[in-house]
Amino acid sequence: MNYKLAFLLVLLSIVFIYPQQFTNWKNYTDMKEVKNVYAFSDGVWAATGGGAFSYSGNGNSFTTLNKAEGLQGIDLTTVASDESGNVWFGSANGIIDIFNPEKNSFRVILDIYNSNHINKSINDLILSGDTIIVSSDFGVSLIDADDLLFFDTFFKFGDFPTNTKVNSTIKIDLIYVCSDEGVAIQKQNAVNLSAPESWNVYREVNGLPSNKTLKAGKFLSDIIVSTDKGFAKLTDTLWVPFLPQFNGKVISDFAITADSLLILAESKIYLYTNNQLTEFYTSPNETNSLSYNSIFGITIASAKGVIHLDASLTDNLLVPNGPAANQFPSTSVGDDEIFWSASGKDGLGVGFYKFDKTSWTNYNMGNTTVLPTNDFYYTYTAPDNTAFLGTWGKGFVTIKDDIIKVFNRQNTGIQGIPANPDFIVISGFGTDSRNNKWVLNYAPSNRKSLSMITPDSTWYHFINPAEPSINLSGIYNLAIDPYDTKFYSLDFSSSKGLFYFNENKTYDDPSDDRSGFISTADGINGDISDVVVDRRGDVWIGTNSGVNVLSNTSAIPSSNDPPLRLSSIFSLREQSINAIAVDPLNQKWVGTNEGLLLVNSDGSRLLAALYASNTALLSDKIQSISIDENAGIVYVGTEEGLTSFETPFIKPQESFDELFVYPNPFIIKDNSKLLTIDGLIRDTDIKILTVTGNLITEFSSPGGRTAYWDGADDNGKLVSSGIYLIVAFDSDGNNIITGKVAVIRE
Repeated sequence: MNYKLAFLLVLLSIVFIYPQQFTNWKNYTDMKEVKNVYAFSDGVWAATGGGAFSYSGNGNSFTTLNKAEGLQGIDLTTVASDESGNVWFGSANGIIDIFNPEKNSFRVILDIYNSNHINKSINDLILSGDTIIVSSDFGVSLIDADDLLFFDTFFKFGDFPTNTKVNSTIKIDLIYVCSDEGVAIQKQNAVNLSAPESWNVYREVNGLPSNKTLKAGKFLSDIIVSTDKGFAKLTDTLWVPFLPQFNGKVISDFAITADSLLILAESKIYLYTNNQLTEFYTSPNETNSLSYNSIFGITIASAKGVIHLDASLTDNLLVPNGPAANQFPSTSVGDDEIFWSASGKDGLGVGFYKFDKTSWTNYNMGNTTVLPTNDFYYTYTAPDNTAFLGTWGKGFVTIKDDIIKVFNRQNTGIQGIPANPDFIVISGFGTDSRNNKWVLNYAPSNRKSLSMITPDSTWYHFINPAEPSINLSGIYNLAIDPYDTKFYSLDFSSSKGLFYFNENKTYDDPSDDRSGFISTADGINGDISDVVVDRRGDVWIGTNSGVNVLSNTSAIPSSNDPPLRLSSIFSLREQSINAIAVDPLNQKWVGTNEGLLLVNSDGSRLLAALYASNTALLSDKIQSISIDENAGIVYVGTEEGLTSFETPFIKPQESFDELFVYPNPFIIKDNSKLLTIDGLIRDTDIKILTVTGNLITEFSSPGGRTAYWDGADDNGKLVSSGIYLIVAFDSDGNNIITGKVAVIRE
């Protein structure tokens, strides 16, 4: 049977109970890259590369919008408002979202997104009466602002090429279209605007300073247009220079206010009034657009947030708290429930981030001078909640209680790449049973790919005998099993597979070391992307063609013995695996290029398949996964940002303390609602009884801290209104705890 077909059949057979229990979805994105702004009397709306936000001047507060709130577009390009107060957002992939602030509700238009056009970006939205004019990469569309129906789309203007990119459109008696080919103006009395001959078109040969025209408007009695090489105004059938001071300059945007003109050109703001041009503000950041409101003032879209200029021209940078970038290549969560993330390598990193469930703290060389680089590639949180952060070329740092320590060649003895031993790439961390910390070196010049620091700060460095004698690079994904065997992957051009190494707790005696290498020839599915050890000690190996599992690793052979045997996970066959995480129930969360999958402890059953299309996941391309075991929160790093959600898979209590039952009262009218029973120990059995002691139903917890009851008896019938007892006990019946719930049957 075709493996992809088999996977589909498995997927179709899933009873999706778990996704109903995945709640409190949240998105976290970098919203500094503002593409467009719309100022209103109390504040500003911003369209960003990571969603939308508004700032209220009266409350000095931010509101963010993303998929978790109902916004469908992610990379937003433009924002506008209609007469009903709805806020319209256009996106780079053609999605148009309409947000009603009063009702806190969304509507969405997917016509352009679902069209067969290759380039679908919405470049501008503008209101004209009860019509929204949409400028896109392929033309101009007219949408009824009330019923959201398209009543016309124009693809061809005069002799401009079909599907010319339109940058903006405005209606001033006639329709003026600014495109990458020039300006198109509706002919007088033209009715069928879909006909190319209904438009007059103008290019550089007609006096425009450039064919790339950006925006048109009516200033005093003149029609003016901005381009990437200055201004022009229309006289009869020709364009003539306007404000020659801007010749050759990119006019990013302008706003007309009565008899004045605000101009944004190359990150500078100018005021033109009474034939006088005054430069009054220079932005330190790259700018995109501006908006003006007589009460709130001037707002400017910049690469670092919204710049607000008040009446006194004092500037304030407005940006909501969030991660420094939408880059989450490696994440971790400690027992203290603090989330950490790396950001990138090869000059693309922006430091690392910390999230405490309330606010983000971003660390970089600009605000934390002790950091040796911004290229942080890997993160790990130790059992004592110390965060370890590996860099791409500068060793690693640790942070605990806000104290940062830097580790490099000089204070560790770790050697970097052969060409430069000071260039140390750290690609993995781990803790063994003796609380030693292990560090994985991506490309050691001395072939000592594993280093260890003891609790008394003594360093040891190890050569794995299974490694070839040549210098290697491409060493990743350190995982340590309960027997202190270290597993890590090799992605070398001539050899790919999995190393294992156990020093047998004799750090200076290599004679009793055990090591080996398992290659694709031995059964590894493909290129290894992640290695994790589960709660039974099995080693899960994610590849670009599925998952292998290495079991019974207590007896690690020497390099001369036959290699360990592998098995494959059928439910994940031919999936391109990017990340694997193990939850408190030993279930596996698997990140792929096509979504997030949940399988049971041995991988024999696919329990849930989560996608950007059916959840608040920002993208189907999953880059990292980490789990807050104490709260049951799963953090999913994608190429578009971070998503988190709560699950019932919470680390169980060590002993019964108190049973929390909610909601209480429990109102039921069908089986759609669940009662949460919280405070359980591992593998709790539960009985639901009447107050007279009659058994209603009994079941076992999934294995974590919480269990659920749907309000039904053993026959599947909903119980009657009344008070019910909940009795929870361990498998031996030695530990028992009780609770009560009031059930209201509607």
